[in-house]
Amino acid sequence: MDSTQLINTYEHILAITYKMLAAAKNNEWDKLINLEQECKQLTNMLIKNKPEPLLSHELQQKKIEIIHQVLNHDAQIKAITEPWMEKLQDIFSTSERKRNLQQAYEAGNVY
Repeated sequence: MDSTQLINTYEHILAITYKMLAAAKNNEWDKLINLEQECKQLTNMLIKNKPEPLLSHELQQKKIEIIHQVLNHDAQIKAITEPWMEKLQDIFSTSERKRNLQQAYEAGNVY
């Protein structure tokens, strides 16, 4: 992967994280998951691309700027999804407690 391909990959990741943020804001969870998988494929490509090509100062600055934007998107996505995930976990916990209570009641009620 040359420096142009590397920057293009980072820009593609940035575009995907922007779409992920929009999906999270719109409660489009399936879309968010699909985009997350696409983003993971690209980041895996970057991980496998070692060592990275040497970048000019300008391209290095561009890469840093892109990474900061991706991290910003990630923080915003987490701020949206974490409360939703906690709510979902509470729903599952409540359902499990109800089921356990019902099973305990039914097991003790053999008449």
